[in-house]
Amino acid sequence: MKLITSHINADFDALASMMAAKRIYPDAEMVFPGSQERKVRDFIEVFHPADFRRLRDIDFSTVTQLIIVDAKHADRLGPLSTLLSQKGIKIHIYDHHPFEENDIRRDQEMIEEVGATATLFTELLRDRKLHPTPMEATILTLGIYEETGSLLFPSTTTRDLLAVAYLLKRGANLNIVSSYIKMDLNRQELDLLNELLASSAEVVLRGLRVMIAKASRDSYVGDAAHLAHKIMEMEDVDAVVILLEMQGKILLVARSRARELDVAELMKEFGGGGHPTAASATIKEASLEMAADKLKILLDKHIKHGKVAVDVMTSPVITTQWDSAIKEAADTMTRYGVNVLPIIRDEKYVGLISREIVEKALFHGFKRNKCIEFSTSDAATVGKDTPVRDIEAIMIEQNQRFMPVIEEGNIIGAITRTDLLRVIYEDFLRKRRLDKEGTHERSPTGRNLSTLLRDRFPDEVHRILVLAGNVADDMGANAYLVGGSVRDLLLGHANLDIDIVIEGDGIRFAKELGEKLKAQVRSHHRFGTANITLDKLKLDVATARTEYYESPAALPKVEMSSIKKDLYRRDFTINTLAIKLNARSFGLLIDFFGGQRDLREKTIRVLHNLSYVEDPTRAFRAVRFAERFGFKLSRHSENLIKSAIQMNLFERLSGSRLFDELLIAFSETNPVKTLKRLSDYGLLKIIHKNLVLDEKLESTLSSMYETLAWHTLLFLDEKVDKGVLYLIALLSNLDDEQRAEALHRLAPPGATREIIQQSIAESAEILGKLPLNDPVGIYHLLSPKRVELILFSMAITKDNRKKKEISQFLVELRKTKPFLTGRDLKKLGLPEGPLYSRIFRELLDKRLRGTMRTAEDEKKYVTDHYMKG
Repeated sequence: MKLITSHINADFDALASMMAAKRIYPDAEMVFPGSQERKVRDFIEVFHPADFRRLRDIDFSTVTQLIIVDAKHADRLGPLSTLLSQKGIKIHIYDHHPFEENDIRRDQEMIEEVGATATLFTELLRDRKLHPTPMEATILTLGIYEETGSLLFPSTTTRDLLAVAYLLKRGANLNIVSSYIKMDLNRQELDLLNELLASSAEVVLRGLRVMIAKASRDSYVGDAAHLAHKIMEMEDVDAVVILLEMQGKILLVARSRARELDVAELMKEFGGGGHPTAASATIKEASLEMAADKLKILLDKHIKHGKVAVDVMTSPVITTQWDSAIKEAADTMTRYGVNVLPIIRDEKYVGLISREIVEKALFHGFKRNKCIEFSTSDAATVGKDTPVRDIEAIMIEQNQRFMPVIEEGNIIGAITRTDLLRVIYEDFLRKRRLDKEGTHERSPTGRNLSTLLRDRFPDEVHRILVLAGNVADDMGANAYLVGGSVRDLLLGHANLDIDIVIEGDGIRFAKELGEKLKAQVRSHHRFGTANITLDKLKLDVATARTEYYESPAALPKVEMSSIKKDLYRRDFTINTLAIKLNARSFGLLIDFFGGQRDLREKTIRVLHNLSYVEDPTRAFRAVRFAERFGFKLSRHSENLIKSAIQMNLFERLSGSRLFDELLIAFSETNPVKTLKRLSDYGLLKIIHKNLVLDEKLESTLSSMYETLAWHTLLFLDEKVDKGVLYLIALLSNLDDEQRAEALHRLAPPGATREIIQQSIAESAEILGKLPLNDPVGIYHLLSPKRVELILFSMAITKDNRKKKEISQFLVELRKTKPFLTGRDLKKLGLPEGPLYSRIFRELLDKRLRGTMRTAEDEKKYVTDHYMKG
C-alpha cells in the first residue's frame, strides 16, 4: 500500500496538496493523520471532493511508500510517524517550509520556498499536463489563498500568482474560495477576539512593539490563526502572539511583519515552526501565565537589533581641518557635492559647518577666516550602535540635518536626512502595505535578491559571493556586488562580470578572499583595486571611491569614500544598483538613485546635470546602452547632450577615449542603429564636422553589418576586429584629407590607423582587379591581404558576382594547399632549394583549377616534369 498524508489539524493547503499528489501517485490512498481545521471539515462534508481512508483501517505493515505533503517533521504526522522507522518504506516529501533541524530527510524531497505547497503541486500538474478538474483547481486555489492570506502575505511569490492564474484558467470557482477564505467572525470567535484584546499586553523591545494576548476555552477552538491576522489589522504593532488554552494544552499562534523578529525561530523554542512571518506551536503541561512569561524572555533573545547607525551611515566622511579657510571649505563642498563638513582638529571631531554658514561668511567677506570660527560645536552626535529610531528622534527634535557618528572622538560616518527618510519610508512600506489602498506595484525599496542570486548565478559564483560577504564580515567591512551584473540580473540577462566594492580596504579584502579561493590576486595600490583570477572566472575588487573633475572632460581625481558616493560617480541610474553581500543582509538591494524605476521604464537617465560636463563620453555611452537594451534616453538627458554640444565640451575630450567608446558601441550593439541615433543627436560631428549619415553611408554600414553576420556564422573561430571594420565603413564616406583629420581626432593606435587607411585605399583597387571565374587569379590577389580589407571590399561592392567570388575565396580557396610537403619532395630525391617554391606554386594552381585532386596526382606530376632527366 502507498499512502498520501499531511499534518495533523490539516488546513486547505494540506487538503489541496494531498489531492494533487493523488493525481501524481494514482495508486496511493489518502489518509489524514489526525483532525482537520473546522473549515476543511465543513468543505469535505459539503462537497465530498475525494475518498479518504480512515486511519484505523490502515494496516501499517502493508505500507511500502509514504508521500508526505505540507509537512516534514515527525511530530506533525501523528500515529503515522511510526512508519518512519519501518524498514523498506520509501518516503517522498513535498513542502514549502525551509528545512529545519530534525526534519525528515529521505528518498525524494521537493522543498521550495513558495507561498504554499499547493503552488508546487499546481506547477507539477501543469508541467506534466495532468490538468486538474474545476473542483481540483478550486481546492488548490483554496490552499494557495489560505496560506498566502489571499496573496497578501509577505511570503507570497510570483510563482503563487502564476499558479492561481493557471487554476483560474482551469475553472477554479472563486465564489467557493471566497466563502471559505473570508475572515468573517461568528459570535463565538467575536467573544474570543474581545477576550484576547482585553487581556493583551504590549512588549516593546529594541524598538519593536509586540502584542501578547491570552485567552482560555473549555472546548476546542478550530481555527484561531485568522484571529491573529485580525488583531494585526486592528492594532498598529509589529508582531502578535496569541496564547489560547484549551483542553489541557496551549496553542500559540504568532504573526510578524518585522524583519527583526522571525516567529518561526521563536516558535521552535516551543516545539513548533512555520514561516518567518507566520508560525505556531502547541505546548502541554503549562499554565497561560508561565507560557507568557517564557515567551517574554524568549522575545528578548529572538528580536534582533533593528537598524543602528552603522547600518545606514555614509562612510568615510568628507571633512575639513579646523584651520582651513572658509573659501577652501566652499571649494571642498562644491568639489564633492556635500552641504555639511565635519571639522577635525588633531584628528578628532570638533564641530560642523554648513554650506549656508559658509556662503554667508563669504558674503560678509570672511573668506580667509578659519572654519572653526563659524562652526557649530554643540551639534548632537551618536555612536555606531545607536538605534536608528533614537537617531530619528534626535534629528527631528533638534532640527539637525547631519548626524556625525563618533567612535573614540573620531568621526567614522555620517547620517543625513536623506538616509533617515529612506529608513523611515522602508519602515512605512513594511508596516502599512500600500497595496491595501488599491492596486499598487510593490515598492522595490529594501528588496532582497538572495533567491535571485541563487537561482540566476552558477552555483560556484553564488558560493563565491557568500564567501565574499563572510570575508568582509571578518574584516569589519561592507561588501557589495555592483555594476552590470546587478543591472542584468534584474533585466534577466546573463552577466558574469563580477565587480565587488568594499567599504574599507579593498586590496586586503581581495588578498584574504583570494587566499580562501586559492586564486591568483593582482593588486593595484594606486587605485585601491585588485583582480582575483580563477580558472573560468575573474573578479574585480575595488575600494569604495568618490571622484571629482578639476576641469570639464578631464580624467577624474579619485579618493576613498562610501558605497553611496561610489555609486554616485557612475554614469547612469541603471548602473548605480548594488547588492549587499554581508551575511546579515545578504542579497539586500541598494538603490539610492532610482535605478530600478528606470529599468522598469526602460530609460537611460544621468545622475546629475553636470554629468556630460565632467565626462562627455557619457553621451556616447548613453546611446550605446539605449541601443543595447532597447531603452530610450530621458528627455532631460537628451537636453543635456544638446547643451554639452553647444558649449563645445566635446572638443576637450581626448581622441583615444572617444575611439574606445566607439569600438565598444560597435561590439555591443547594431552599429547601424547606434550611428543613426548618434547622428540624430549631432554626435557624429564630434568625429568630423563633415561626417553625415546619408543614404550612401547608411547603405555601406548596413552591408558591413550583413557581411559580418555572414562571416560570424561561417567562421565562428576566426576573430576579426569588428569595431575597426565599422570604423572603416564609417570613415569611407570622407575624402582623404577629411579622413586624415578624423583619424587625428580619434587618435587610434598606429596599427589600427594603418588598417583603416589601407583598407579604404586598396579596396577599390582589389575590386577593380578581381577576376571572375578565375580561382587562381582570385587566390593570388586576395591571399596576401588582411581579412578586414577583404571583408570591407566584399561589403562595399555592388557587383553580386564579385561578392560571390570573395565569399568563395573565404570559404574554400584560401584553405587550399598542396598535398605534398617539403619532406615528400625530399623523399622523391629532389634537392632542397628555390625549385621547391616553384613546384608548390604549380601544384597549388592546379589544385585551385581542380585538375589535380589527390596526393598521387601531385607525385605523378612532379615525377613527370622534374625527375625525367
